[in-house]
Amino acid sequence: MTARLQDRVALVFGAGSSGPGWGNGRATAVTFARAGAKVIGIDINEAAGAETRDFIRAEGHQCESMVADVCSAEQVEAVVREVTARHGRIDILHNNVGITAMGGPIEESLESWEHVMQTNLTGMFLTCKHVLPVMLKQGRGAIVNVSSLAAIRYSGYPYSSYYASKAGVNQFTIGLALQYARQGIRANVIMPGLMNTPLIYKQISGQYKSTEEMVKARDAAAPMGRMGTGWEVANAALFLASDEASYITGACLPVDGGLSCL
Repeated sequence: MTARLQDRVALVFGAGSSGPGWGNGRATAVTFARAGAKVIGIDINEAAGAETRDFIRAEGHQCESMVADVCSAEQVEAVVREVTARHGRIDILHNNVGITAMGGPIEESLESWEHVMQTNLTGMFLTCKHVLPVMLKQGRGAIVNVSSLAAIRYSGYPYSSYYASKAGVNQFTIGLALQYARQGIRANVIMPGLMNTPLIYKQISGQYKSTEEMVKARDAAAPMGRMGTGWEVANAALFLASDEASYITGACLPVDGGLSCL
């Protein structure tokens, strides 16, 4: 496994976890490091990012942690500038930052809508805006953006801004893939389905009477009879970031246990 990303510099935005356990970003940062990458884990929560870094280092792998808000152009630019100065290159950009906010157009406030769009979509625009010049200079790079199955279908939750932002991530990434295909840069999307990660206990559980009811209902709704894990998203990210996916770009890959087939 080590040789798959050996010595590549991988930026993972959203490398912390929103609560105890293994979210998509933390699992991906660990998986990249285990595959030989030099991981720079960026998170808005310094403690969460440091926890990921310390876990990776304890296993004997390479990781640095940095703090940045993807909604801040200045902070994103500063991270990319520092990483480039320190390592001389950026081979992989993984965008995992995302939030939900409940409410349809009537219930959700304009402020909430704008915050979700800024975090989920504009944040990816900003990271790509500043990383792409580095990749173009190198003549190669891999971008993996985490979207959601909600980008292409109704998931049963009333969160209009989430649907819209995640659909935007898909088409934004497809545009990147085609625009830069001849420059050696690949861009792909992972669309997680019903996942059992820390985020759902903070941002989804309020739609149910209890967390136990939420887990039972989400497990039952999945064709495989269970929710997915952050590690399953991480394994897909590893494939898309590696040379094994050298002829794959512009793909929107469901990691959903078959839910998108229903």
